[in-house]
Order: sequence, then structure tokens, then C-alpha cells
Amino acid sequence: MKLILVGCEYVGTTTLANAIDDWMEQKMGTRFSLIHDHWKIPHTSGHPDDTTPEEQEWLLEASPKIKEMHQRHSLYYHVQPGSFDGEDHMMIGAHIEDAVYGPMYFGYGGKGDPHDRELVMHQVERTILRFTTETMLVHVTAPAEVIEQRMDAHPHENQVIRREDIEAVSKRFTELVDWSLLSSKITLNNSGSIAETVAEFQRKVEPYLSDADRTRILTHNALERV
Repeated sequence: MKLILVGCEYVGTTTLANAIDDWMEQKMGTRFSLIHDHWKIPHTSGHPDDTTPEEQEWLLEASPKIKEMHQRHSLYYHVQPGSFDGEDHMMIGAHIEDAVYGPMYFGYGGKGDPHDRELVMHQVERTILRFTTETMLVHVTAPAEVIEQRMDAHPHENQVIRREDIEAVSKRFTELVDWSLLSSKITLNNSGSIAETVAEFQRKVEPYLSDADRTRILTHNALERV
């Protein structure tokens, strides 16, 4: 199973990714070897992020040129054959997150800029499609009031979005999901319990499961009955 989860900060992409990992273990008897969740500046390293406060401060103070180059190199590194020629791969945010936040918050990648992120986004996706057509884009959503509640209850260290931008950021994610060249797409409302969202994921992902995924589910079910 190859997934890219995207959505506005605080919609719960990381929580959902871990829940899907648990679901896959229950259904297929395996897990994702890594969950790549490191494209929100300054949280751009590790699984999960392991940058120190000093390193985060350094990156936040870097010029737009350095931020852009850092993120672009990371994106290109993560679309190598080794990332997509196996059975399973999961990324959170990736090129779409960068295409939203780069122009809105970090001063790079806007229309007409060097390395316009709408163009980079399609370059990344064309590379992915050279290796596999099985990658699914999972657009995770939540109403603005839910995002605000989560922002107040569990604020992120060096969060990216501003409260007044929630609607605009959410809209931009929708636009870029629609713009994506990846044809397999589902949208999940993650405003309720994580169990409800995983159940919705299970229903919506079923038509897109690969032959390998279906074989693993059948095999795991058979072994469970032994």
C-alpha cells in the first residue's frame, strides 16, 4: 500500500497515519517500515522529527532561498526508486504540503518564482508515476472550528499556520489535491473519532487495493483462523 496523506495542520494527518499503520498490521500482518512526516518547516528531519530547538530556530531564521533549496532537495531525495518499488510506502504532507506552506509562510515557490511549487509538485508526481501508479492521495479534512479547538488544546511547537488563515490553507490543500496528477484520491473527514475515520478509510480504500494488498489480507485472515 502506497499512501500520501495531506491536509491542513491540525486535521490529524499524523494521528491518522499511525492509526492506518495499526489497521494494516491488523488486516495484513505488516506495517510501514517508515512514515515520512517531515515537511513542515522547521520540523524537517527524522521519523518522527528529531531536530533540536536550536536547529529549528536556525532553520526558521534562514533565508527563503535556503528554505526552498532544503525542502526541494528533500523532496527529490524521497522520490527515488527505493521509495516506491516496494509494496508499502507512506508519506505525510510531502510535495503538496510544501506547495501550500512554502508560498504562504516561507517566501518561496509562488507563481512565477524560481522553482514554482505548482511546477515542482508535478515534477515530483511524474517521477512517482514512473515507478508506480498505485500511490493514493488521501486528503484529510476537518472543519475550521475543529482545527481551532485542536490548536488551542494541543498547540504544536513552531506551528506553521495562523488561526486567521485556516480557511485559506484548507482551500489551498483542496486546490492542490485537485491539481495533482495522482489519479487515485480519497477524502476523509477527520473531525470525529479516529476509529470513525479509519472505518471511512477502510471503505474508501477498498477499490484501490492492489493485488498484493488483497492477497496479504486473505493470507492474514487464513492464518488468523488457524
